[in-house]
Amino acid sequence: MARTHRYAAGWVAATLVTGIALVLALPGAAAPLPGGLGPCIPGVLPCPATDNDPNNGPIVGNDNNINIYVGGDYSVTGSAAEAEGKIVVVGDFDQNRTSGGGIYNVGVVGVGSRVPPDPGSDYLTIGGDVTVAGGQTLAADGGVVAYGGTKTGTITDTSRPDPAAITPYLGLNTSLQTSSTCYANPATTPATGTVTNEFGTVTFTGDGASALQVFNVTGDVAGAGGAQVFIDFAGIPAGATVLVNLVKTGSLTIAINNGSASWSAMRRMILWNIPRATTVSFQGTAQFQGSVLIGDPASQTTMGIPGMNGRFFTTGDLTHAGTAGTEFHSYPFDGDLPTCAQPTNSPNASPTPPTSPSASASASASASASASASASASASASASASASASTSASASASAVPSASGSSPAPSFNGSTLASPSGGGDGGGGLPLTGTSIAWLAAVAAVLLGAGAALLLLVRVRTDR
Repeated sequence: MARTHRYAAGWVAATLVTGIALVLALPGAAAPLPGGLGPCIPGVLPCPATDNDPNNGPIVGNDNNINIYVGGDYSVTGSAAEAEGKIVVVGDFDQNRTSGGGIYNVGVVGVGSRVPPDPGSDYLTIGGDVTVAGGQTLAADGGVVAYGGTKTGTITDTSRPDPAAITPYLGLNTSLQTSSTCYANPATTPATGTVTNEFGTVTFTGDGASALQVFNVTGDVAGAGGAQVFIDFAGIPAGATVLVNLVKTGSLTIAINNGSASWSAMRRMILWNIPRATTVSFQGTAQFQGSVLIGDPASQTTMGIPGMNGRFFTTGDLTHAGTAGTEFHSYPFDGDLPTCAQPTNSPNASPTPPTSPSASASASASASASASASASASASASASASASASTSASASASAVPSASGSSPAPSFNGSTLASPSGGGDGGGGLPLTGTSIAWLAAVAAVLLGAGAALLLLVRVRTDR
């Protein structure tokens, strides 16, 4: 019997050590962008598992998440050509192209990821006025332009006055500004890598191990006098999130002429965070990879590069300009970012948005799982431990479009958009974060509880 007790005591000790080790080894909390922004939200068609570079091939999926968010005004000038994906503009939208013809495409574009929003949904939501210069066309072909103010000029296919359409998004500016500042705080998000700018190349070198690779840049991403540079990444583990904080104040210039294949391959996992600059200029002759967050509501950003390949969120004004048919392309952001507390007095950034009037069908699915365990024993003493963890996901999408081809707008759920697809660690081999933390905590607590209970039982038998 004593030998059995020794074996039991050894098992208990091992269990307790394992449980404690799991608790201590839990990774830091991680989260997506506020409001569930970033990942692809499927619709009539699913989200593609992988990306194609910008092309003019067939449609390969649907994405009902926001690709471009502008907290101020959106202006189209120069030879700006098109903006793929769902677009939300809190202020006014003004189109006055000065070269390259008179059509500006939104939602579905000629060249892009080929993953547009659902047909018949709101491609462009405007809180204020929409103005299209004479002789020009704002083309939301197959979709809807919803606006809260007045309409001037020609819009195709469908446009409608809808002051309530912007309401679900009015809390995003505060949340994005808060998160942008938080991501760039070196006290909570210290740099894990180094940045060099020499011989015409800006190189971001990671530590080769961290699941969140952080780089802090105090100057422009450009050469002397604003010259264009080559972008390269090295030492980034597969599946890692890359957070580049461009913390310069005042005027910031990003000027690129090319980039490495590794940069393109990581576009889903890169966030360029610009928390402080008030004038931001994207220049150059190459495609820009990764998502962008601009946190100052007083900022003015000009996008003048051939292609912006990723989400684009600015709390300020945006001018889409350029001289050679510049374009926004819709690609998701799937990274895990630091968890940032949001102001409790800010409006809810993500209630349910209005549904397209002619939407006629929807399908939803949900899944939940929970694990719990408890143990107790008494002999002049008692102990109990319990742990539970649950995850749930829900999705709503039009399974059968109506006769007019429209489908419901994506459903919001609390503080995050429902059922984003393709999130997480992007298939890499690094430790998962976010919801996986809850499961690890549950397992650790279960082991601790079971070990404590068995230890008490062993003591009871020993006393006898």
